[in-house]
Amino acid sequence: MVELSVTGVAHGGWCVGREPGGRVVFVRHALPGEQVSARITEETATFARAETVDVLMASPDRVTPPCPYAKPGGCGGCDWQHASLAAQRRLKADVVGEQLRRIAGIDQPVTVEPVAGDQDGLGWRTRVRFTVGPDGAAGLLAHRSHEVVKVADCLIAHPLVEAAGVAAQHWESAASVEVAVSPAAGQRVVTTAGERGHRRRHSGPSHLRHVAAGRDWRVGAATFWQVHPGAADLLATAVADALCPVPGDVVLDLYCGAGLFAGTLAAAVGPHGTVIGVDTDRMAVRDARHNLQDFPWARVHVGEAAEALARGGWPPATLAVLDPPRTGVTRAVIERLVAPAALRRVAYVSCDPATLARDIAVFARLGWQLAGLRAFDIFPMTHHVECLAVLTRAGAPG
Repeated sequence: MVELSVTGVAHGGWCVGREPGGRVVFVRHALPGEQVSARITEETATFARAETVDVLMASPDRVTPPCPYAKPGGCGGCDWQHASLAAQRRLKADVVGEQLRRIAGIDQPVTVEPVAGDQDGLGWRTRVRFTVGPDGAAGLLAHRSHEVVKVADCLIAHPLVEAAGVAAQHWESAASVEVAVSPAAGQRVVTTAGERGHRRRHSGPSHLRHVAAGRDWRVGAATFWQVHPGAADLLATAVADALCPVPGDVVLDLYCGAGLFAGTLAAAVGPHGTVIGVDTDRMAVRDARHNLQDFPWARVHVGEAAEALARGGWPPATLAVLDPPRTGVTRAVIERLVAPAALRRVAYVSCDPATLARDIAVFARLGWQLAGLRAFDIFPMTHHVECLAVLTRAGAPG
């Protein structure tokens, strides 16, 4: 056990504390400004990790976690239930700003915006993956552990997810159970996976119908879709506002998923424009082609982004959207994307501020600048934050 003075916040749901001897300790379930007693869980040559056991001096931002499992040794899904929502957003803004300064050398003011209609940060998660323990009971994992915590009710899960009753059932021969729902359509699909990853639809339709940007979208049970009910609509609008498309523009949507951004931008560029979507997931591409069938000037390709850019086969892009997985974008993708002189703006949607900052630094070395950044609290109670960075050629108007 150690006593820590907590001085700041770090990426990943940690706070930064120091032992009396000066060693840095990354501690969970604490808040900046607090004095805590913590249990060391991991040590390296330069730092340690710990979990708060007692709060000796509390921050005014501290609240009682609404979920009884959001505690040291409990479920690892929520990082900030012990902080008010306003404080959570300030902490996330601090993390994004720190990553940009440290990795990209950019001092950028950051405000994390709430999603419209989100009052208490609960009941929003429309896709939840449960891990099945050796006894056949499904639960959620403890932090940085394979230990299954039996959670009777997940408070951040959407009510349609909770209504599936996964935790109350026995799951023979399953390694995991995933529940995905569409609040707009009232649909739910439950999928199981075995030890080798083979997926089987347990119940529900093969596709969900989501609503965003004023229209319906077909999304397969395993296809990526934003997990907050308000996120897809918010991000579609934000990306369109960031890119300012006009009729005739040529738009690339890399990592396009079910085609949310491609479809939104196809309507803006019109039949004299071109929209090209690229994704490695064949099922997602099928959904995207279905969702874009009303736009003959939009095409979707299966493949790696770098390979698709090298191969080409479309007019030089004037606008681009990047919405990569948490690992970010490779340098090869960025180099090939910005090579055509016609490209004037890039909208980069990211769920990881560290890889976003890394990639912004690559853009900068290739003559591009950060022209704007927005951040959205589409994952309340967790450390995750969604960012939209707008990039333009250096010297170009923002």
